Amino acid sequence: MQLNPYLSFNGNCDEAFKFYEKALGGKILFKMTYGDSPMAKETPKELLNQVMHVRMDVGGKILMGSDAPCDRFEKPQGFHVTLGVETADEAEKLFKALSEKATITMPIEETFWATRFGMLVDQFGTPWMINCEKPMA
Repeated sequence: MQLNPYLSFNGNCDEAFKFYEKALGGKILFKMTYGDSPMAKETPKELLNQVMHVRMDVGGKILMGSDAPCDRFEKPQGFHVTLGVETADEAEKLFKALSEKATITMPIEETFWATRFGMLVDQFGTPWMINCEKPMA
Protein backbone atom coordinates (compact mmCIF):
# COMPACT_ATOMS: atom_id res chain seq x y z
CA MET A 1 0.00 0.00 0.00
CA GLN A 2 1.12 3.54 -0.71
CA LEU A 3 -0.17 6.70 0.95
CA ASN A 4 0.19 9.70 -1.38
CA PRO A 5 -0.90 13.31 -0.95
CA TYR A 6 -3.30 14.52 -3.66
CA LEU A 7 -3.54 18.31 -3.79
CA SER A 8 -6.41 20.31 -5.29
CA PHE A 9 -5.94 23.73 -6.82
CA ASN A 10 -8.13 26.56 -8.02
CA GLY A 11 -6.77 26.87 -11.57
CA ASN A 12 -3.06 27.13 -10.73
CA CYS A 13 -2.02 23.46 -10.46
CA ASP A 14 0.42 23.69 -13.38
CA GLU A 15 2.18 26.69 -11.82
CA ALA A 16 2.25 25.01 -8.40
CA PHE A 17 3.77 21.77 -9.67
CA LYS A 18 6.43 23.62 -11.66
CA PHE A 19 7.28 25.43 -8.41
CA TYR A 20 7.30 22.16 -6.40
CA GLU A 21 9.48 20.48 -9.03
CA LYS A 22 12.11 23.20 -8.53
CA ALA A 23 11.69 23.72 -4.77
CA LEU A 24 11.62 20.02 -3.86
CA GLY A 25 13.98 18.73 -6.54
CA GLY A 26 11.18 16.59 -7.97
CA LYS A 27 10.39 15.40 -11.47
CA ILE A 28 6.96 15.60 -13.10
CA LEU A 29 6.26 12.13 -14.48
CA PHE A 30 2.81 12.73 -16.00
CA LYS A 31 0.49 15.65 -16.66
CA MET A 32 -2.83 15.76 -18.51
CA THR A 33 -5.08 18.77 -19.01
CA TYR A 34 -8.84 18.47 -19.21
CA GLY A 35 -8.49 19.41 -22.89
CA ASP A 36 -6.09 16.49 -23.52
CA SER A 37 -8.41 14.00 -21.86
CA PRO A 38 -11.00 11.73 -23.49
CA MET A 39 -13.59 13.98 -21.76
CA ALA A 40 -12.49 17.14 -23.62
CA LYS A 41 -15.71 17.47 -25.66
CA GLU A 42 -17.84 17.38 -22.48
CA THR A 43 -15.57 19.76 -20.57
CA PRO A 44 -16.43 23.46 -20.06
CA LYS A 45 -14.13 25.69 -22.14
CA GLU A 46 -12.69 27.43 -19.05
CA LEU A 47 -11.28 24.08 -17.82
CA LEU A 48 -9.64 22.87 -21.04
CA ASN A 49 -6.17 24.23 -20.23
CA GLN A 50 -6.31 23.32 -16.55
CA VAL A 51 -4.69 20.22 -15.07
CA MET A 52 -6.88 17.15 -14.78
CA HIS A 53 -4.08 15.09 -13.19
CA VAL A 54 -0.37 15.50 -12.48
CA ARG A 55 2.05 13.07 -10.83
CA MET A 56 5.51 14.01 -9.56
CA ASP A 57 8.32 11.94 -8.08
CA VAL A 58 10.00 13.53 -5.06
CA GLY A 59 12.82 11.38 -3.75
CA GLY A 60 11.04 8.15 -4.64
CA LYS A 61 7.71 9.33 -3.20
CA ILE A 62 4.74 10.47 -5.28
CA LEU A 63 2.92 13.81 -5.00
CA MET A 64 -0.21 14.22 -7.13
CA GLY A 65 -2.68 16.98 -7.86
CA SER A 66 -5.24 18.60 -10.14
CA ASP A 67 -7.30 21.71 -10.69
CA ALA A 68 -10.71 21.27 -9.13
CA PRO A 69 -13.69 21.97 -11.35
CA CYS A 70 -14.80 25.58 -10.87
CA ASP A 71 -17.56 24.94 -8.34
CA ARG A 72 -15.76 22.21 -6.38
CA PHE A 73 -12.57 23.84 -5.09
CA GLU A 74 -12.18 23.90 -1.32
CA LYS A 75 -9.37 25.66 0.50
CA PRO A 76 -6.97 23.09 2.04
CA GLN A 77 -7.46 22.68 5.78
CA GLY A 78 -7.00 20.12 8.51
CA PHE A 79 -3.72 18.66 7.19
CA HIS A 80 -0.10 19.43 6.31
CA VAL A 81 2.14 17.81 3.74
CA THR A 82 5.12 16.79 5.88
CA LEU A 83 8.64 16.47 4.56
CA GLY A 84 10.93 14.44 6.81
CA VAL A 85 14.62 14.96 6.08
CA GLU A 86 17.91 13.65 7.46
CA THR A 87 19.89 16.87 8.02
CA ALA A 88 19.28 20.35 9.41
CA ASP A 89 20.84 21.83 6.26
CA GLU A 90 18.35 19.96 4.05
CA ALA A 91 15.48 21.15 6.25
CA GLU A 92 16.68 24.77 6.02
CA LYS A 93 17.07 24.53 2.23
CA LEU A 94 13.57 23.09 1.68
CA PHE A 95 11.95 25.56 4.06
CA LYS A 96 13.62 28.47 2.28
CA ALA A 97 12.57 27.18 -1.16
CA LEU A 98 8.93 26.65 -0.15
CA SER A 99 8.85 30.00 1.70
CA GLU A 100 8.78 32.06 -1.49
CA LYS A 101 5.62 34.21 -1.14
CA ALA A 102 4.45 31.90 1.67
CA THR A 103 2.85 32.57 5.04
CA ILE A 104 5.19 31.28 7.74
CA THR A 105 3.14 29.76 10.56
CA MET A 106 6.18 28.55 12.54
CA PRO A 107 9.71 29.66 11.65
CA ILE A 108 12.17 26.82 11.13
CA GLU A 109 14.06 26.22 14.35
CA GLU A 110 15.20 23.61 16.84
CA THR A 111 12.49 22.01 18.97
CA PHE A 112 12.59 19.38 21.70
CA TRP A 113 12.02 16.63 19.09
CA ALA A 114 13.77 18.06 16.03
CA THR A 115 17.03 19.67 15.06
CA ARG A 116 14.86 21.69 12.66
CA PHE A 117 11.10 22.03 12.37
CA GLY A 118 9.02 24.67 10.61
CA MET A 119 5.54 25.21 9.20
CA LEU A 120 4.22 27.34 6.35
CA VAL A 121 1.37 27.75 3.91
CA ASP A 122 2.88 28.16 0.46
CA GLN A 123 1.86 30.71 -2.17
CA PHE A 124 -0.65 28.19 -3.58
CA GLY A 125 -2.40 27.57 -0.25
CA THR A 126 -0.81 24.20 0.55
CA PRO A 127 0.20 23.74 4.21
CA TRP A 128 3.66 22.20 4.76
CA MET A 129 5.72 20.98 7.72
CA ILE A 130 9.47 20.44 7.40
CA ASN A 131 10.85 18.06 10.04
CA CYS A 132 14.39 16.89 10.78
CA GLU A 133 14.02 14.72 13.89
CA LYS A 134 16.71 14.43 16.53
CA PRO A 135 18.29 11.01 16.84
CA MET A 136 16.42 8.73 19.25
CA ALA A 137 18.38 8.02 22.43
